[in-house]
Amino acid sequence: MIVRPRRSALYMPGSNARALDKARSLPADVLIFDLEDAVAPSAKSVARESVREATAAGGYGRRELLVRINGLDSDWGQPDIEAMAAADIDGIVIPKVENAAQIQAVAERLRRAGATGALPLWCMIETPRGVLSVEDIADASPQVAGLIMGTSDLSKELNATPDSTRWPLATSLGLCLLAAKAYGKIILDGVYLDLDDEPGFAAQCVQGRAFGFDGKTLIHPKTIDQANAVFGPTADEIAWARRVIATHAAAAQAGLGVVVVDGKLIENLHVAAAQRTVQLATAIAALEH
Repeated sequence: MIVRPRRSALYMPGSNARALDKARSLPADVLIFDLEDAVAPSAKSVARESVREATAAGGYGRRELLVRINGLDSDWGQPDIEAMAAADIDGIVIPKVENAAQIQAVAERLRRAGATGALPLWCMIETPRGVLSVEDIADASPQVAGLIMGTSDLSKELNATPDSTRWPLATSLGLCLLAAKAYGKIILDGVYLDLDDEPGFAAQCVQGRAFGFDGKTLIHPKTIDQANAVFGPTADEIAWARRVIATHAAAAQAGLGVVVVDGKLIENLHVAAAQRTVQLATAIAALEH
């Protein structure tokens, strides 16, 4: 399996040409060009064309480029699909997914619009119905690449007031993480809205990684470095992973059944995790250089 870094996924308003240009130099792993919430109704057409032109012009390097379209129940969803079907992007983000039928409808409309291959689809989980159907959503199609938590909308729908611990969202986050891991999908944590609360943001990144998220969605470039630092492996973690792999390989060659590294018993599951850590570190290095 190809390991690709998704430590930081920055939303960029599609109607802001300056932001689309600046994104070419930002250290985010993923850029989500937004045609939905970040764009006023009067600017939808302009945003759609700006994103199409920006992706055609290129210059984004190895960054993963996603486009969040408007829902198919809006006046803008179908035009978004028609414009992005042939765009030079890595995937489509579908907002407010609540069932598998929505995913299949987007996939079929993309096909009819001329999308080549199986363009990856990312599903935003931001309503109670979405959370309760998340297993069906994760298993809806091979095109589903990952889930993205829409924690702001979800909190509103739940009438919840999460603090820094996010206990009111614990059940929802846990169900979505279980579905993602069960079906081998990437899952990205929701945004942190208080840009002045740097300690709070850092703590939530640490919490998100501890939960098992692969990265965090962001709303401002100044938060990219922190997300990258937390969701990427540290130098110590990389060194430990390499020791685990090397020691296990040597033990296997010698016919030994028990492997111990720094006093810790190492099993196959630890080796698999170590291999993924090294692969992720290698992919990050390639992205940054």
